[in-house]
Amino acid sequence: MSEERFGEFVLVRRHADGHVAELALDRPKAMNAVSTAMARSVSAACAVLGEDRDVRVVVLTSTHERAFCVGADLKERNSFSDADLLRQRPVTRGAYTAVLELPVPTVAAVHGFALGGGFEMALSCDVIVADPTAVVGLPEVSVGVIPGGGGTQLLPRRVGAARAAELVFTARRVAAEEARELGLVDQLVEEGRDREEALELASRMAANSPVGLRAAKRALRLGHGLDLRAGLEVEDAAWRSVAFSGDRAEGVAAFNEKRAPRWPGE
Repeated sequence: MSEERFGEFVLVRRHADGHVAELALDRPKAMNAVSTAMARSVSAACAVLGEDRDVRVVVLTSTHERAFCVGADLKERNSFSDADLLRQRPVTRGAYTAVLELPVPTVAAVHGFALGGGFEMALSCDVIVADPTAVVGLPEVSVGVIPGGGGTQLLPRRVGAARAAELVFTARRVAAEEARELGLVDQLVEEGRDREEALELASRMAANSPVGLRAAKRALRLGHGLDLRAGLEVEDAAWRSVAFSGDRAEGVAAFNEKRAPRWPGE
C-alpha cells in the first residue's frame, strides 16, 4: 500500500495493486470540518485520481474515530466577512463537485457524525456504507443557510422529494438504523468495520473491467432523471464506447477460456 498526502488534511492510500484508491479525510482536531484548505486538498486529490487510469474505484474514509465529517468549518466562517464567504464559495463547492464527478465508482465509509457538508460528501458517492455509530443529516437551516454541497439535489434523488423536504426543513439528525431504513445509507455493517467493508466492496468492483466501470457510471449518472427514451440513448452511447474496446475482447475471451480476465483498460 502506498500513501500520498494532499495538503495537511487529505491522505490518499492505494490498495489492490493501485486499483482501489482510498481518499481519507484527515483533520482529526476538527472532526474533519471542511475548511478552505481542506476543500482545496479534496479537489486536488480528486483531480489526480480522476486522471489515473489505474484507479478503478475510490473509497472516501475518515481517520477520526468518532466522525466522518461534521460539515463546514463554522469556526473559520465566524471570522469571515461577506466578501470572504463569497470568495470561499467556489472553493468549497468545487470539493463536493470533485467527488461527485469522479469518473469511477465511489464508496463512502461512514461512522460517527456525517452532517451538513460531511453528509453531502457521502451523498456525492455512488454507495454509502455505514456502521451503527453513524449519525447523518443536513442541519444547515438551523444555522441560517441551506445545504450548499449538493444536498438539496442529491438527497431527493435518493429518498424522494417529500422525505428530503422533511429532513432538510427539520434539520434533524438520523441515527444509523433509521438512515438505512430511509435509504440515506445503503449498507449497515458491524461497528468499526465501515472502512474495511467499503474497501472490500471496492475490491469486488475493481475486479471488473475499468473501461466498463467508467462507462457504466457515466450511463447511470447521465441517464438519471431523463425520460426512458432519452435514458436509453445515453445507455447506447455508453455501450458503443466499450463495445469495441480491448476490455470487451478480453472479457469475452476470458469467459470462453474459463480464466480470470487480464484487463488492458482500454
